Amino acid sequence: MKILKFGGTSVANAINIKLVKNILQKNEGTKIGVVVSALGGITDLLLVTLELASKQNVNYRNSFNEIEERHLSTIKKLFSVTTQSSVLGKVKAELNDLETLLEGSYLIGEATPQLSDKIVSYGEILSSFIISEYLKVEGLDVSLKSGRELIITDEAFGKAAVDFERTNSICENYFNSTVHKITVVPGFVSSSHSGKATTLGRGGSDYSAAILTAAINAETLEIWTDVSGMYTANPKLVKQAKCVSYISYEEAMELSHFGAKVLYPPTIQPVLQKSIPIIIKNTFAPEDEGTKITKNNNDQGKTVRGISHVNNITLLSLEGPGMVGIPGISKRFFETMSLEGISIVMITQASSEHSICVGISDIDAEQAVAAVNKAFTYEITTNKIKKVIIESDLAIIALVGDNMKSHQGLSGKMFSTLGRNNVNIRAIAQGASERNISAVIRKEDVKKSLNTLHETFFEKNIKQLNLFVMGVGNVGAKFLNQIKKQRKYLQEELKLNVRVIGISNSRTMAFNENGISLDDWQNFLADGQKANPNKFIKIVKELNYRNSVFVDNTASDIIASSYSSYLNSSISVVTCNKIACSSEYSNYKELKRLAKQFNAPFLFETNVGAGLPIIDTLKHLIASGDKIKKIQAVLSGSLNFVFNNFDNNTSFHDVVKQAQEEGYTEPDPTIDLSGVDVMRKILILARESGYELEIDAIENDSFLPEESLKTSSNEQFFESLKKYENDFQKLYQNAVQKGSKLKYVAQFEDGKAKVGLQEIPENHDFYNLDGSDNIVLFYTERYANQPMIIKGAGAGADVTASGIFADVIRIGNF
Repeated sequence: MKILKFGGTSVANAINIKLVKNILQKNEGTKIGVVVSALGGITDLLLVTLELASKQNVNYRNSFNEIEERHLSTIKKLFSVTTQSSVLGKVKAELNDLETLLEGSYLIGEATPQLSDKIVSYGEILSSFIISEYLKVEGLDVSLKSGRELIITDEAFGKAAVDFERTNSICENYFNSTVHKITVVPGFVSSSHSGKATTLGRGGSDYSAAILTAAINAETLEIWTDVSGMYTANPKLVKQAKCVSYISYEEAMELSHFGAKVLYPPTIQPVLQKSIPIIIKNTFAPEDEGTKITKNNNDQGKTVRGISHVNNITLLSLEGPGMVGIPGISKRFFETMSLEGISIVMITQASSEHSICVGISDIDAEQAVAAVNKAFTYEITTNKIKKVIIESDLAIIALVGDNMKSHQGLSGKMFSTLGRNNVNIRAIAQGASERNISAVIRKEDVKKSLNTLHETFFEKNIKQLNLFVMGVGNVGAKFLNQIKKQRKYLQEELKLNVRVIGISNSRTMAFNENGISLDDWQNFLADGQKANPNKFIKIVKELNYRNSVFVDNTASDIIASSYSSYLNSSISVVTCNKIACSSEYSNYKELKRLAKQFNAPFLFETNVGAGLPIIDTLKHLIASGDKIKKIQAVLSGSLNFVFNNFDNNTSFHDVVKQAQEEGYTEPDPTIDLSGVDVMRKILILARESGYELEIDAIENDSFLPEESLKTSSNEQFFESLKKYENDFQKLYQNAVQKGSKLKYVAQFEDGKAKVGLQEIPENHDFYNLDGSDNIVLFYTERYANQPMIIKGAGAGADVTASGIFADVIRIGNF
């Protein structure tokens, strides 16, 4: 024989009850007991109705009418007109009795615990009757047995204690003697030795089923609910969560204690003592395997079995010098909490005995503070102990697993994983069994923490990166396309799942918490909200995703000034925008400091050389102990493109215009042609080499006329280029006559930097630099005579996007 228990969602309405019938029909060859909860939501509605009545609020009648309607409409949908009259008559009689009890509470303005037990029992009494009658009509061999006749308790109304000796005897006698294949029993309800109605408290229907299972030594206890078992994490918060096939009683109790709502911890106790398996099954997907809970979890290779959490936690701390070495302080503290009926979820105490910290439910916080402060009034007034300190809006997150005790480093792995994502841990607890590691965190960090830990312990080292992309023009569009093309490779080869959560241009911004489709991101963005950089930051922080990366593809100083806001929230920054790293040295150092402090990479490889590994190579040289002596470089792909294509057959204006149209220059070409862009790049290389340098200390020998430099628009700038065409042709002719080529060169040596147009002779490393290529020569202590040379395409949307992509991958491997 086995016991099947169906929860409130499984019997919430006529459609669901029909699913229950289908499940029972498949068990025809086995004698079964069926424990049912009230129709989904009815128990809460009964409690609300009673509260309204006891406060003499006439609206209790509206709530009662809702209860009545729920049951009557369920009957009408389950039974044909010819079979429903007797069922309706019985249910209406019960509802009349319920209404009388509520009316009595309304008249006297009171609700005793005994009355509450009697009223709240109606949910299971009504549902069990309706279900049993429906099963009979459908041809099943069914009887209805009241839980009040089977389960005997004391008279602790609200959460009665079971008399197991008497209960076991009654249950064993009944189930051994019944001739019916199916016995339907209302869960949650019981009666005292004197016959008064009692209830088994929270989780009472599960508990009823476990009591019956243990009493008759049933083969199994099946708990049918709305999920397909116990998951590695809450599937509503962690989409990658997987159902656990096997789990031990102890692991199940730990997970249930910390919020796995498919099972209530006391449920396990009666069956645990007799080692009877519990199977969690899904009423709405009955073919799913579910979770089997046994003495041994049959999967000894697993360390962490699940990650769970409890919301709405308050930390309550008692501390002070008067606690040290004084016996009885802890006893008084916990005794006070016990007398107030306050359940303690977690305990941690400093080894110095200077403080005790407990986690309790938010709803108990005010009561607990008042009680503890009162209990320690003398110590508080004499300054031996401080008044109770409370922290609210917290949650507890826990790793659970029988085999955790035999694996070193799990705590470190857990805490470092949370730390990398800026999850602040307020308190830690680990049981002596080492089956559970718990941490108190901010409530708003729960989803991020669950996903981060699940990724670390369950997802085969696949790391999810959540990108927020600012700027989706030429470079940004190429970047998104590269992610789209490489997504499969990233997942299979690099174990990276890269999602774009938010995108923005100068006009609109749009977000999708599940990831933006890169097949149609343009239309998605077009339908977005008005762009606002400050609101963009706010949304990124509110989403609070793990492994968040802000990608800046703009040339905006406003966006560059926002990097610190991202970094100090542990959001990594990848940028091709040179403004931040070439701003005041103090700002550059502050961004570097924030990146270290908050464990958020700040990467800007594309600031110099687009996709070329210039900065990365420089970092490796410095990290290995080498020292930069001199840097010579052609760092402007746009200027190199211009002077490689400019000759006496073309106009300087036309070549610059072509460079702009093909994406080699900044949107404002004066930034490139004035030398400012090159100044920024050599400044960044000098700073990355370990030198403190400001941009105004760089010598700039500009070839542009003063009039061109002072233009206020692109139109004016290009007109000025036409005006000075002869000057540009002279520069070209002078270089040709010497057998040289014009290159815009940057140099750093002895702590000083300069940029300017130079005539490069034929035997120089820069002479044959083609197209928009860049070249950098690093002279170091190790590369003193022959420099390290890095050469290649240094401009263009594709290579810049690939450099940004490479930085994102670096973060993925961080």
